[in-house]
Amino acid sequence: MDFYEAVRSRRSIRNYTDAPVPEDVMRRALNAALLAPNSSNLQTWGFYWVRTPEKKKKLVEACLSQRAARTAKELLVVTAEPRRWKRNRGRMIEELDRAQAPKFMYPYYEKLIPFTYGFQILAPIKWILFNLIGVFRPIVRRPWSPRDREEVSIKSAALACENFMLAIAAEGYGTCPMEGFDELRVKRLLELGFGDRVVMVISVGEPEVSRGIWGAQIRFDPKEFVREC
Repeated sequence: MDFYEAVRSRRSIRNYTDAPVPEDVMRRALNAALLAPNSSNLQTWGFYWVRTPEKKKKLVEACLSQRAARTAKELLVVTAEPRRWKRNRGRMIEELDRAQAPKFMYPYYEKLIPFTYGFQILAPIKWILFNLIGVFRPIVRRPWSPRDREEVSIKSAALACENFMLAIAAEGYGTCPMEGFDELRVKRLLELGFGDRVVMVISVGEPEVSRGIWGAQIRFDPKEFVREC
């Protein structure tokens, strides 16, 4: 499917048919998700393809038993896992070594990432430092706190979600990104860490057009949102 056709055809599907989704379709879409851009290539995300009937039933309940979850053939939970930054930073340095990367790339992972993502006890001091430097020259002012680190991770995971949903659309199937869920129950079900966040639960299946799509797609005037400066 043409890229723009995939973008235009993607809709939030609220009801699916009984047709199964081929495993290779899911795996290709997951691979597309993993290719999404992400902050500093630290890949602080998680993808939980819930397949066992018992866990799937509990996940549907945690999604308030809404039809988009109840009729889905597949369910994917996408998480932000900021704690992964430290391990993946080390792995990035190993990859730089393996690729014989230019030396100027190393300070970013060896010094800047640990300073911004780590040393959380110094968060107020980092805030003062960043803003003080910002008086004299442009500077990236975040992340300096655990909340900022979480936000960066959520942004990266959201980009991966879009890749996944567009890939599914290109395969001729439908998705629904759900925010209506009990995050605590989902975290318990998947045994996630305390600082992990559930970004969204994505249902997948063949759309039942008559009940699955709630009317025409509504978008407001682009002039309200697209500004040329």
